[in-house]
Amino acid sequence: MILIDTNILMYSAGAEHPNKAPSLAILRRVASGEMEATIDAEVLQEILHRYLALNRWPDGKKVYELARKLFPEVLAVTAVVMDQAKKLADVDPSLSARDAVHAAVVYSYKLEGICTFDSDFDRIHGCRRIGV
Repeated sequence: MILIDTNILMYSAGAEHPNKAPSLAILRRVASGEMEATIDAEVLQEILHRYLALNRWPDGKKVYELARKLFPEVLAVTAVVMDQAKKLADVDPSLSARDAVHAAVVYSYKLEGICTFDSDFDRIHGCRRIGV
């Protein structure tokens, strides 16, 4: 099981971009059952945050609904996950809080890794970035 990062969902729904086609291909693999994947609650929070901040909620609502349809089971961001994110921040304070939370989810739920375009995950020991 792998974690799907928010950027996969947002690129798939966004304007033309070099990452759009690969993102759509990943989501098609998930939808067909070819790839076993999930999201965490932080992904949903990021969708809410980004589209509301851009004053583009109608678009965000579609992305949110797509995420919930593709991933009916959402991994919880618990106190245990947050404690792990804190440990990651202690090791590398230059990590973004969101990346630390996603990596902590990978650790806490013993996932294979995270599917993302974000190369910052390459520097998080033990959190394999699964390329697209």
